Amino acid sequence: MTVTQHQSAALYERHRAVLPSWLATYYREPIELTHGEGRHVWDAEGNRYLDFFGGILTTMTAHALPEVTKAVAEQAGRILHTSTLYLSRQMIELAEQVAQLSGIPDAKVFFTTSGTEANDTALLLATGYRRSNQVLALRNSYHGRSFSTVGITGNTAWSPTSLSPLQTLYVHGGVRDAGPYAHLSDGEFITACVADLEDMLGQAQGTVAALIAEPIQGVGGFTQGPDGLLAAFKRVLDRHGILWISDEVQTGWGRTGDHFWGWQAHGQAGPPDLLTFAKGIANGMSMGGVVARAEVMDSLGANSISTFGGSPITTAAALANLRYLLENDLQGNALRTGAVLRERLAEACVDLPVVHQLRGRGLMLGLALSDAEAASATLEHARELGLLVGKGGRSGNTLRIAPPLSLTEAEAREGADLLIEALRRAGAQREAERARADQQAPQAPADRQGARA
Repeated sequence: MTVTQHQSAALYERHRAVLPSWLATYYREPIELTHGEGRHVWDAEGNRYLDFFGGILTTMTAHALPEVTKAVAEQAGRILHTSTLYLSRQMIELAEQVAQLSGIPDAKVFFTTSGTEANDTALLLATGYRRSNQVLALRNSYHGRSFSTVGITGNTAWSPTSLSPLQTLYVHGGVRDAGPYAHLSDGEFITACVADLEDMLGQAQGTVAALIAEPIQGVGGFTQGPDGLLAAFKRVLDRHGILWISDEVQTGWGRTGDHFWGWQAHGQAGPPDLLTFAKGIANGMSMGGVVARAEVMDSLGANSISTFGGSPITTAAALANLRYLLENDLQGNALRTGAVLRERLAEACVDLPVVHQLRGRGLMLGLALSDAEAASATLEHARELGLLVGKGGRSGNTLRIAPPLSLTEAEAREGADLLIEALRRAGAQREAERARADQQAPQAPADRQGARA
């Protein structure tokens, strides 16, 4: 073991001693990332990686983007913190831009420090506005780790308690290739899911506050229903006065390539009533938020502030990051480079038995593998080859591919080739393990007649 490897192992022991056992880390030997540039990061041992996960889709534009680091440094030299009790020019300017980009008419914005807190706020607004604690959510969904957001998370792998301040009604629609409707055509799938929604509403005890849905389920493994599904849902919701919350924490800001927001793939019925965002908006600084119609946003019937939400330094980072994203058309780049990446993976995966399905859009792609063990093995092999990817899915069998939106076509091809090689190695490892197991299995005894012969 080298000195740096020993130091990393010692750091991991310190991690385990003082941090929760449920605070998971990637890899058999966890790595410490020390710095990054563009689409690459380096660990404490000096290894360089092409980053195809961006700290869980959060390094949205690039590592150490000069425009963002300059804005943060300049703001840090002036003032770091004020709170929402004082006027903030940057917060107002960012809110104006986000409101305009959201597509929600007469929109107002509230900034938080995370996607979990953003969804918490959206639930607070919706349940208060509708005077109901009943919420509709999709099966296999993930909306955060707080007490209220765990209560609407349909992915049981990320829901540690059944206790909740909300009554959650789960409906079909988040997973296209599994479940009772998987065999249907897209049109039939939408019809069946709408019927399921109507049936669930018939079982509700009076008023339902809202439906919260990810246009593409992130932690759930980058799964999604057909385009237009949420629009069909919204037509039902509108008849009942139920609000639609679009959880754009992972799908926002052009990552899907086709659209700036995930909800726009379902926009036939108009925009959502509330939209939540976080992750990449400040390129790694802690920021999230809610956009809502003014009528809904202003309905809160009690005092409220935010100590850290919309802070001077996070809004400075977000303004610079958003400006860079728009001026350099990173949504268009996500569409182009995502197509290169998807085509290369699709072609190779035909000959890789370990791969079950390629899903997603733009620079938000998922590879569903045969099982969780194959996904974990591929994650390890990819790191050894110099590529970082994520993992998700209800059973942990899906690789999550979400590089910074400034990814070049050459980097897309390079990353695809590294991932394909990692998949091949994982497949070969699986075959070797099976062969060893077959050799070690006890042989069935020969029948007595054959033994005498």
